[in-house]
Amino acid sequence: MPEPNNEPSRKVRRRRLMATALGAAVAVLAGVYGIARLRSNPADGACRQAVETAARISPLVHGQVAALAVAQVPYRVPDLSFNDAHGARRTLADWRGRTILLNLWATWCVPCRREMPALDALQAELGSPKFQVVAVNIDTRDPQKPLAFLKQIGVTHLHYYSDDSAQVFETLRTAGKAFGMPTTLLVGPRGCEIGDMAGPAEWSSDDGTKLVRATIAAQDQTQDKTQDKTVTR
Repeated sequence: MPEPNNEPSRKVRRRRLMATALGAAVAVLAGVYGIARLRSNPADGACRQAVETAARISPLVHGQVAALAVAQVPYRVPDLSFNDAHGARRTLADWRGRTILLNLWATWCVPCRREMPALDALQAELGSPKFQVVAVNIDTRDPQKPLAFLKQIGVTHLHYYSDDSAQVFETLRTAGKAFGMPTTLLVGPRGCEIGDMAGPAEWSSDDGTKLVRATIAAQDQTQDKTQDKTVTR
C-alpha cells in the first residue's frame, strides 16, 4: 500500500504557524505602540484654550519676539522638576493658575547671559499672581558660578531655580520643544503650551511686554468665559 501524501496537511500546518507568528508580531507591535501612545502627550481638551490664546496673540509675534512659535495643537508641558534657591524640589505644577515664561539658561551660553537682564526687567514690570518668569539654570558643574553671575549683573527680581542634571532640557528636547540654549516656553495657567522659542529675545522690550500682557489678558478672558458657562449651567 502506498504511503499517504501528507504534503497538503504539511502546507496547512505551515500556514497556520505563519499566521500564528504574524498574529503574535502584530500583538507585540500593537502593545509597543499602545504603550508609546500612553506615554505620549495627549492633546486633551484642557489645552485647546491655550491654542486659542496662541491664535489671539499671534499678531503681536514680531520685532524683538518674532522667533516665538505659537502653539498650533494642544500640548501639555511635562511637569518638569528642579530645585529652588534653598534646594527644595519644585515642579511646574506649583505654578498652576498662573501664566509663566519658562526659560532654560546656563552660564556657558553667551546668548543666555545677555538675555538675563531682559528677563529680570520683565519680571520686575509684569511679575504678579497672574504671571511669573521661571528661569531655570542647567549648569552641571560649579553651582556657585550662576549665582555669582546673577549677582554680578544685578539680577534681583528673578527667583533662582536650577537643575544640575539638565534633565529639564533633555525632557523638552525629547518632546521636540528644545533645540538649543536658551530655550523659552510660554505656558498657560493649566500647564499648556502657548508658544516656544529657540534662542534669546529682548523680553523687556515694547514688543515683549505687549506680547506678555496680551497673553495674560487672553487667559483672563478665557477664564471669565469658563466661569460664565459654569454659572449658566
